[in-house]
Amino acid sequence: MNEETVSRQGNVHPSPPLGILAVVFVLLFAVSIATNFILTHFAAYPTPYLPIDQLQAHYLRYPDASRVTSFLQLSASIPLGLFTAVVVSRLLFFGIKVAGVHIALFGGIAASIFLGISAITAWAMSQTGVASEVGAMRVIQLLAFASGGFGHTATLGLLLAGVSVPSLAFKLMPRWVCWFGLVVAAICELSTLSMVFPALSVLLPLGRFPGYIWLIAAGFAMPKMRK
Repeated sequence: MNEETVSRQGNVHPSPPLGILAVVFVLLFAVSIATNFILTHFAAYPTPYLPIDQLQAHYLRYPDASRVTSFLQLSASIPLGLFTAVVVSRLLFFGIKVAGVHIALFGGIAASIFLGISAITAWAMSQTGVASEVGAMRVIQLLAFASGGFGHTATLGLLLAGVSVPSLAFKLMPRWVCWFGLVVAAICELSTLSMVFPALSVLLPLGRFPGYIWLIAAGFAMPKMRK
């Protein structure tokens, strides 16, 4: 191996492919949603704003849907955490040592953990004797919704902003990817207002799903080699 080859290898960030990690995460999450719709025969999603008796009937009728969906979403939380670790490592590899990098690390790991908590609580809902107790059902359902909704989406926004700002400043990715990430990040943060104003719950999917698209775009757009 000659000196030029060694030098070139030293300029390449040794890591799993970011784009593939993002695709695996999004696919697992998308499959979880599709599976839930199929197993519940396309029943309406049980938001916490529905009547409690309707919610209880849903969970009593479709425990298998909750169990399989929770497994897939817990599985999805792992590549999201790996994506976060790799993208932060790559920013540091390029010599970017600003606060945004650590904000991205906090946001991405927290988003992964919140998604995992949501999945685990949904799994608990599927166990015998839980959904039949109204109090237990209500608490677990609210925790699953809050962690997978407000918690996951808000912290996902921090990941997007934490990567987009330094990438824009140091011209690591195309400008449209960075600005797209910043706009979606703002929507993600605004979605927390739905905790006080339920009518704003529409901001949750408007932040979450474009955010997932950004993960894929950024994963393939961010360079792996230093110039």
